[in-house]
Amino acid sequence: MKNHLTCALLLVLTAAPSIWAEDKNESEKSEKWIQLFDGKSLNGWTPKIKGRALGDNFNNTFRVENGVMKVKYEGYGPFNRRFGHIFYKQSFSNYRLRVEYRFTGEQVEEGPGWAFRNSGIMLHCQDPKTMTKDQDFPVSIEVQLLGGDGKKPRTTANLCTPGTHVVMDDKLIKRHCTSSKSKTYHGDQWVTVEVEVRGNGDIKHVISDDLVLTYTKPQLDPGDKDAKRLIKDGETALAGGFISLQSESHPVEFRKVEILLLDK
Repeated sequence: MKNHLTCALLLVLTAAPSIWAEDKNESEKSEKWIQLFDGKSLNGWTPKIKGRALGDNFNNTFRVENGVMKVKYEGYGPFNRRFGHIFYKQSFSNYRLRVEYRFTGEQVEEGPGWAFRNSGIMLHCQDPKTMTKDQDFPVSIEVQLLGGDGKKPRTTANLCTPGTHVVMDDKLIKRHCTSSKSKTYHGDQWVTVEVEVRGNGDIKHVISDDLVLTYTKPQLDPGDKDAKRLIKDGETALAGGFISLQSESHPVEFRKVEILLLDK
């Protein structure tokens, strides 16, 4: 009898889908994914590269080739900290975002060591029109994308917080980056990351239906000079914002950027 009960329990556990998979399937039945990247052009997207005016796509950093949005650096010479971001045209608050990405080639000359196979999806971004000309990164919540070096473990879908803080386990987190529980993705393979964003509530990072990081209450950092300009009447809570993709000195490609809008 004991063996029969054990086998039955194992069957139930292995047959049950993850909570994330159940939620995702239900959402996809009732909602429609919207393609933010049309696979043909940068329509709806605007670049902002450090040292350049909004809309100046320096040296064709962001381009579309063979149905893929690419970030490349021919003609840059030394990188010279010319960090870039490309912003979608509208802001969002409650949604699921799905992005397929991969790293390729070699890092540009004098790219920072930490930026090797490093890019990001920036959420709850400030309006790009409010960025200063020489600002490195938009005030935002970053889903940090990292690739492996072929040897050492290196998680992806991490969290970084330029000009922001979040809450984890009821504690305000002020460190700049927090690692996820993901596995390492070496080489030039495509990786799919999903993020569920609930305004000023929970934010979840998911890879292959595995929840790898969660936190809540995104907020502006009053001690950050760029964030300080955005605080109105003492309100620091972040409940929405723009979405951008990052140029951080290593070639990266995006072949899907889609969003599923959620009810509050």
